[in-house]
Amino acid sequence: MTIPANSVCLWFDRDAEAAARFYTETFPDSRITAIYKAPGDYPSGKAGDVLVVNFTVLGIPCIGLNGGPVFHHSEAFSFQIATADQAETDRYWNAITGNGGQESDCGWCKDRWGISWQITPRVLIEAMAVGGDEAARAFAAMMTMRKIDVAAIEAARRG
Repeated sequence: MTIPANSVCLWFDRDAEAAARFYTETFPDSRITAIYKAPGDYPSGKAGDVLVVNFTVLGIPCIGLNGGPVFHHSEAFSFQIATADQAETDRYWNAITGNGGQESDCGWCKDRWGISWQITPRVLIEAMAVGGDEAARAFAAMMTMRKIDVAAIEAARRG
């Protein structure tokens, strides 16, 4: 067994396995690598309950911990997914929001477990990297959106 030197740990009430399965079915280069059951009772569960799920999301090692209802997710942490085009943007956005999630502004959404995702087309990232007026136009266009509209960002970049 190889243990990554660094992993993202996501705290769940009790749905770490369901979340990991959803993420690994939704995103490429994602898989569940281990499921560990509690060896004894703990404050929010019993011996034999799924306690930890190790998985990757787009190659990023993650740990899902069923720690109970003590801590909650916030927008202070999010996964940013750089998409190639509108079809990929739509696919991820619709998977997350259509499975009990919710839309937010500027390409942000939350999944049904409260994890925040930024579904960001590369064209927007590239516009921001260019800077100047082009970045300002793309940024202004993005500020009016929920799911990012690639064609509208491309038009804003051109002026």
